[in-house]
Amino acid sequence: MGITIQEASRISGLSTHTLRYYEQIGLIHEVGRDTGGRRSYTQPDLEWLDFLTKLRTTGMPIAEMCRYAELRRQGPATATERRHMLEAHRERVLEKIAQLSEDVSILDYKINFYHALENS
Repeated sequence: MGITIQEASRISGLSTHTLRYYEQIGLIHEVGRDTGGRRSYTQPDLEWLDFLTKLRTTGMPIAEMCRYAELRRQGPATATERRHMLEAHRERVLEKIAQLSEDVSILDYKINFYHALENS
């Protein structure tokens, strides 16, 4: 028994428009339908949406996400290629974290500078 697109939207944090778009471009498979023809999302669908959200939040481009989704549909034979994609993405995320850490250090320096200026 699945849940409606509105419930899937609420749980995933993605708009119903985004869910339909993801289906349209192949990021998610064609979602099952209930007897009334309405989309019916399952727990595995929600878990996949959660993973896609994490990929997107960490900056993976939609085109790369679509490639990953296509490989996933092809099954276990593509596991190595999918792992390589995730490893490369992880490296980009770690580089971004390192850059952000440097940026925060500069902000901290300036904040401390202004504190010292205000207290002198």
